[in-house]
Amino acid sequence: MIPIVGYADRWSVAPSETIEFKVSSQFKQQYSARLVRITCADPNPDGCGIIEQDLSNVFQGEFPSKLKEVQLGSYGVVSVSGKLPHVNRFSLAARVWPTLIESGHQGLICLIDRRGNQLLELCLNSDGQVAAHVVGQNNECQFATEFLIRRRSWYQLGISVNLEASLISITQKSLEPEFNVFDTGQVEFRCEFLPSLRDVDQIFIACSGGGQPSGFYNGKLEQPSIFNTERKVADDVGMFESIESQSVLASWDFSKSISSPTIEDIGPFQLDGNLVNCPARGMKGSKWSGKEMSWKHSPKEYGAIHFHEDDIYDCNWKSDFEFKIPPDFRSGMYSMRVECENSYEDIPFYIRTETGKPQSKICIVVPTFTYTVYNNQARSVDAEMYKRMVTERGLRPWNPDDVQTFGLSTYNYHSDGSGICYSSRLRPSLTMRPNYMTICRSYGGSGMRHLPADTHLFAWLEHLGHQYDVVTDDDLHEYGYELLEPYQVAISPSHPEYHTSNTLDAIYSYTRNGGRFMYLGGNGFYWKVALNEHYPGMIEIRRAEGGIRTWASEPGEYYNSFDGEYGGLWLRNGRPPQKLCGVGFTGQGDFQGTYYRRKYDFDEKYAWVFEGVDDEILGDFGLSGGGAAGFELDRADFSLGTPINVAVLASSETYPDHFVLVPEEMLTHLSTRTGEPASELIRSDIVIFETPKGGYVFSVGSISYCGSLPWNNFDNNISKITENVLTRFLSNWK
Repeated sequence: MIPIVGYADRWSVAPSETIEFKVSSQFKQQYSARLVRITCADPNPDGCGIIEQDLSNVFQGEFPSKLKEVQLGSYGVVSVSGKLPHVNRFSLAARVWPTLIESGHQGLICLIDRRGNQLLELCLNSDGQVAAHVVGQNNECQFATEFLIRRRSWYQLGISVNLEASLISITQKSLEPEFNVFDTGQVEFRCEFLPSLRDVDQIFIACSGGGQPSGFYNGKLEQPSIFNTERKVADDVGMFESIESQSVLASWDFSKSISSPTIEDIGPFQLDGNLVNCPARGMKGSKWSGKEMSWKHSPKEYGAIHFHEDDIYDCNWKSDFEFKIPPDFRSGMYSMRVECENSYEDIPFYIRTETGKPQSKICIVVPTFTYTVYNNQARSVDAEMYKRMVTERGLRPWNPDDVQTFGLSTYNYHSDGSGICYSSRLRPSLTMRPNYMTICRSYGGSGMRHLPADTHLFAWLEHLGHQYDVVTDDDLHEYGYELLEPYQVAISPSHPEYHTSNTLDAIYSYTRNGGRFMYLGGNGFYWKVALNEHYPGMIEIRRAEGGIRTWASEPGEYYNSFDGEYGGLWLRNGRPPQKLCGVGFTGQGDFQGTYYRRKYDFDEKYAWVFEGVDDEILGDFGLSGGGAAGFELDRADFSLGTPINVAVLASSETYPDHFVLVPEEMLTHLSTRTGEPASELIRSDIVIFETPKGGYVFSVGSISYCGSLPWNNFDNNISKITENVLTRFLSNWK
């Protein structure tokens, strides 16, 4: 257990707005909170070390410690309030596609009375069998089939209740029968304390209700229903064939309202429900034909929801305190530091300026979409090395390999083996914190990525004496180009990988309307993500065909549930990053960097980039992997939209064997898309080009580039050429 931990209700806040903080503390005494301004969050002694400013004079306070719980697991809940009638015969039924059969008791449809007690449940028992769980005032019993149920195979399941005869039957029918597999049949049992539907107050779907939800189901579930079977149906599970008939009492059609947390009941009582913890929607169901790939085109084929025992959206912690940003407060990166005894937690956030009121000429676009997508990524770190480096450098000791209380990232798998396609910022983060080491390698340098790594840029700018403002991806998505328009230079740091069409439009408009843009990272503008007004703070990613990815979406599930648009790479959506910034993702290896070799055959009008730099070899040093050109690399490619006026200033070379070409560049095991050898395409290019109305773009195509800026107290050739570009971009040069 982490002693003290918390999160904020947003990434970004403007002057005169309020940000709320939610903290869980296991201590008995009060904890303190104070404001800190962050300039550098990397404690590596080979760099500039931690640089921060205590702002207790702006905000500080003490608050009571409260230990708060986190509920993982997604499910649906329906308020019935006695609306169901009494019938002597009724059935519960659903189609299921289980993915983690023997993980313990898993509820499918659970009926709850007014006192919060279970009445009747269709479930998978702890042995992975289809079962009926019946609870009376003084009795409890569970009945189960002995039929096999297969993982990742569709079944129709049902339990039928006959109150007059005190009988309950369980029906299991395979919708994908296999030779010599006995997984279809019906069994009947006597039970003297069967419930009436009139007593039902709530219905839980995909978990066991009553008190604290538990027994979360893993797998797809489709059309959970309740039927009046006073008129006997020959095949109880054949009720689905007459779903629109008068026998329906309730039937939740998951093919409706796919982009919302609502589950719609098409039955006569309109018992609509709500989903908790955002299970995956837009999932192909038992009727999927393969003829349509978009749920918008054929919603009936996408009538399934994939539930997981480890889904998480919003921890729903109450706010403990809030901070109202003073008017005209300086833009930048801040942290609310909460402390108790010898433990502390940093809760970082960003303060932007009021729209249209810049405080400087420079704007940093903080990639908070990427931060959210990677939030709580487990990477299978070397535990002993990690602990040693934590002790030596004073790093944060917690990592998601050890602590998974708050869920994982979209770079991980659910416990049932399916890829995680949603990630939220409304939960404590172990990874997006100052002092957090992501990469634990002997050659990894600081091992910083994302939020702490991007502070290398902040420290560099402040070392040079530059003021800067910040806006986040969240801001840019909401407000668009008008946020960037007042700035002479906009800078994107180490890894702006995930974007919406809104954020791409804003940056593209900025660069094509006289703005000067510095892309100082790698693998940027690569994946398309979706947001949804029903789930503020949540991001969806479908890892569709192509791309380096830790998991792949199932065929037919490439379209986002949040907006219905095709997901995957921006390249596959007709917006390759080369069109925006001149370079695009081409190769990746371990967290190791090499150098650039300067070119001499570019347009002489860019000779000023190398003023004060006589070296041919650039960036063979750095805090990120030991070199400026490392980990994930971007190159120029005119066939993918690199502007024809691009000047390639330098290219990297000499990569270890663990670097590979991205899969979208490979046609066969021997041939690449361009026809060039794969080894020649694994490189990073530094480019510059002019855009309309006096705009310019400078791109470096490497994640590890910013890690070289602070090297040798900022006195190095990478720092110098970057300074040359920034200085020129800030001038009236055309």
